[in-house]
Amino acid sequence: MPNRGITVISGGSAANNLVDVFDALRESKECPLSYIIPISDNGGSSSELIRIFGGPGIGDVRSRLVRLIPNIPANPERTAVKTLFNHRLPAEAAAASGEWLSIVDGTSTLWHSITPAKKELIRSFFNMLNLEILKRARPPSSTFDFTSASVGNLFLTGARLFSGSFESAIYLLGSICGVQSDLIRVIPAINSNFSHHISATLANGTIIVGQNSISHPSEETALQPNSGTRRPSLLLADGDDLEDTDVSDMADGVSYEEDHLPGSLASLRNKNISFSKAKNEDLPCRIDRIWYINPYGQEIRPAANPRVLEALNDSQAIIYSIGSLYTSIIPAVILRGVGKSIVTSPARHKILILNGSLDRETGPPTQPFTASDFVEAITRAGEESRGRHLRHRHSSHQSSGLPAPTASMQSTQTLPYTSYVTHILHLDGPGTPHVDRERLAQMGIEALRLYGRKITVMQDDTEVIVGMRYDSNALLQALEVVLGKKGDAMIRGGIGSGLGRRNTLEPTRREK
Repeated sequence: MPNRGITVISGGSAANNLVDVFDALRESKECPLSYIIPISDNGGSSSELIRIFGGPGIGDVRSRLVRLIPNIPANPERTAVKTLFNHRLPAEAAAASGEWLSIVDGTSTLWHSITPAKKELIRSFFNMLNLEILKRARPPSSTFDFTSASVGNLFLTGARLFSGSFESAIYLLGSICGVQSDLIRVIPAINSNFSHHISATLANGTIIVGQNSISHPSEETALQPNSGTRRPSLLLADGDDLEDTDVSDMADGVSYEEDHLPGSLASLRNKNISFSKAKNEDLPCRIDRIWYINPYGQEIRPAANPRVLEALNDSQAIIYSIGSLYTSIIPAVILRGVGKSIVTSPARHKILILNGSLDRETGPPTQPFTASDFVEAITRAGEESRGRHLRHRHSSHQSSGLPAPTASMQSTQTLPYTSYVTHILHLDGPGTPHVDRERLAQMGIEALRLYGRKITVMQDDTEVIVGMRYDSNALLQALEVVLGKKGDAMIRGGIGSGLGRRNTLEPTRREK
């Protein structure tokens, strides 16, 4: 009987930097590795595909699959396939359309080094997608925008439309990329051909609609105040008063009903192709809750992909990877079935790899997140997945229909923290989240400190440290320590145990 697997809950770009670490851990433990990826992203190239075709946010799934392509120096075709699916079309509309046509007709230089059989297989899905784009075009305004489009996302969409199955499209892309699906599985958190969007309620009752607006908005976020005693699901879909609603909605030259469900949220029909992950307005206060919505803005509770539950139920370790807490981790944890599977999983180790810096979601200037806040958010999301609607510490609770908790309610409320997180791996340096050791000790969570590398940016001709980056060797060693390969003696040794300085790890719980 094979060893139980390792399950990693993560988003896309940030966790891609740790793929080699997780793969080495998989080899070390001689077990399968499963990545659980949310599908709620509605920014960048995914936003235009969702606008025209509907369907899930596929960018993070595509990103992980392409990152998993094995590096074989003697195989130029493998490198060419990776370059093709990683390629983005130009940011200028005419150039983007021209390059797309050269890919479709097979004349692009991106096809060099790809064998004719594989080239024609890939092209067939590009041609099908191109036909679907032409069928949906309503010039001059309702046309597909190719600017900055991800070629891999276009392929995955074409494969999904052809097969009628998102997971079949993932299997096809993984097969073409040479990903060993029997050892490494990329599993969408929800298996669906429909879009699944999220909303956030802030501690002051404000609502933000859509993942892109929560994490890195294209424009200044349109924050929607909570409207009196009404729940967000009962707000008008367009966020307007009834007398101000334009029922004709013909601004784009196309019938509103032709391209979108009648009454669907206007904010979910916007293009979010261009945005910055580096420069964003700060949130006015903390995020209190993440929840899924249907196209009308009503709260829904979708079930997790059955393969997600299978992976969790057969895990020796569950890892929450680096990435955006509320848009990469929580959207997977709150799905129905996930909380129960994490709690009842045979996994003895549930490891949170803490981010090396705070972001828009966890770093409001007035109240930045500490390590225990990350644990609290994950635990509350898991309990909500189990149908346990908890009273949140900072919220007005109008969004959930619950009364605000009293001080006595908050002090007596206990959560099963170690059912969701048993260990934290973290860095210590400028810009990193504060690790509140006493609180973690009260929760029963052990924390290991790793040495990493500084992340610097130039500001006004001055190099400024903004966070820390994990050293791959140190992180792999720490994961092996926690999972038991290296033995507890190395943990007890801490600093001065004979390890190199960069690879040293130190337990913080022992100082409680």
